[in-house]
Amino acid sequence: MSRKVTLARKTAETDVNVTLDLDGSGRSNIDTSVAFFDHMMTLFAAHGHFDLTIAAKGDGVDTHHVLEDLGIVLGQAFAKALGDKAGITRYATVFLPMDESLCRINVDISGRPYLVWNVELTREYIGDFETEMLREFFIAFTSHSGMTIHVASLYGVNNHHIVEGIFKGFGRALKAAVAIDPDIHGIPSTKGVIE
Repeated sequence: MSRKVTLARKTAETDVNVTLDLDGSGRSNIDTSVAFFDHMMTLFAAHGHFDLTIAAKGDGVDTHHVLEDLGIVLGQAFAKALGDKAGITRYATVFLPMDESLCRINVDISGRPYLVWNVELTREYIGDFETEMLREFFIAFTSHSGMTIHVASLYGVNNHHIVEGIFKGFGRALKAAVAIDPDIHGIPSTKGVIE
């Protein structure tokens, strides 16, 4: 069964196109118009082993519109690619060290969007990336993927390392959570449905 989808969102503020294959090999072609975020999405795809193509343009006001809308479309893409979620592992926890920093990512593909955010950054920008947009991206992704996601930066000094660890860990956690487990038959919920 193919778990590959293509979705688009076009508004007066943004034009976002995403192609996602959950069972890929980590290949990516990313253009968000924000160089640092392109790097993060490349890492996310590589460490999640997702094939991911992103073409996203904003209105140039700042990075807010394009990165929030990308979170929306990418979240929707995961939800659609997972279908009825039969056979998925559903849960995952990853601790990811990046040099002096350590982050923890917990994922439950629950059908209940909920974000717990415990990340503090000390810089306003990393390259061309507005660091306050990190949480906004995750809010948008969580809301539209139907997942419960906990993100914690346990410690770290270098903001680049912290954010990079988060995206690598997020990729690894989603890889584990969306994986098909041969021991799980049907929907991994006593309710018989995840929505």
